[in-house]
Amino acid sequence: MLRGARQYLLRQPSEDGQHPVTFVELFFDLVFVFAITQLSRHLLHDLSVVGLVQTLILFVALWWAWIDTAWVTNWLDPERKPVRLMLLALMLIGLILSASLTKAFHEGAMTFALAYGAFQTGRSAFTIWAVARHDPPQAMNFVRILSWQGVAFALWIAGALGHDGLRLGLWAAAVTVESIGPTLGFPVPGLGRSKATDWKLESGHLAERCGLFIIIALGESILVTGATFSGLAWRGQSWTATGWASFLVAFTSSLAMWWIYFDTGSDRAAARFAQTSRTGAMARLGYTYVHQVIVIGIIGYAVSDELVLAHPGGDVSAAAAAVIIGGPAFYVLGCGLFKYPVLSRFPLSHMAGLALLLLLVPFTSFFNPIGLAAAATLVLLVVAAWETVALRLLEKPAE
Repeated sequence: MLRGARQYLLRQPSEDGQHPVTFVELFFDLVFVFAITQLSRHLLHDLSVVGLVQTLILFVALWWAWIDTAWVTNWLDPERKPVRLMLLALMLIGLILSASLTKAFHEGAMTFALAYGAFQTGRSAFTIWAVARHDPPQAMNFVRILSWQGVAFALWIAGALGHDGLRLGLWAAAVTVESIGPTLGFPVPGLGRSKATDWKLESGHLAERCGLFIIIALGESILVTGATFSGLAWRGQSWTATGWASFLVAFTSSLAMWWIYFDTGSDRAAARFAQTSRTGAMARLGYTYVHQVIVIGIIGYAVSDELVLAHPGGDVSAAAAAVIIGGPAFYVLGCGLFKYPVLSRFPLSHMAGLALLLLLVPFTSFFNPIGLAAAATLVLLVVAAWETVALRLLEKPAE
């Protein structure tokens, strides 16, 4: 393996400095549409503290499976047949992984652990083979990564073999290992550690990959909204004025979240990313870590949409309030942190949005679910409009 592939599998430099995302990469991402749907279903069926912790553990694991692959395809050329076959094999494993999510903390534990461990270690082993002959330093980086993933794999298997309480603790330790490895540089005795300067990236490609993942996550929430609204009629419930109002609130929330991330933020961040000499460090912080917060917000929002569409009236339970307010709050927080390097400060519009969402908390008992969802959606619209107007004023030339 250390001799590596004879065929050159790394990307060739592009003429314009950026490789577009390929169709096989987009095809690979379809597995994660299903995965996010499964995560939303898992949380919806166990809307408790334990259910939330379980969902977070599973989400962080899935995020590392996806983002690590996005980094790998930033270097390896998906148009090369071996790389393409690797992605297709990962799709198969990823589909098994996603199918086991709702039962991962029960009878599907071993299936999940084996599929996840094979996904992570298999991709890293392939990358070592792919680059060893042509880029030995990068191969050594992935030897370190594989060592850390091996430790995490052991924790996943041990957790699958243990009882429910032990499983939660061991799997929390596993995602901790996955999460702190990049920050520490994957130190391995005798091999040292990787440095952020070692990770040379094509910034535009990774920025586009992450933007497309946000689209996937938002698309899943649209899917939940449409399926739940359509299902009301099939369950013998009429499309009432309240039902239509809930549907419009859910759609407007999706629109506002798209606006906050894509109207100006993603392009500005990508441009800033392209200009920095510290692409590895910025990609690790902004795209690898901060985007997790954004996607967590979208998943919470998708769960709240399904709750509101199914039960728009009545009292707001503590669990319902947590997802109706918490989803948008995580999303606004994540987007603000993502935009921080561009503005050299946390956006004032996002700070105000978080404050308004926090102000809703003491008054949740005065709302029914649709009313609280409408208030949270209004906050998202305020954030989006405020930022747009503020940026337009900043860009307006002085007269």
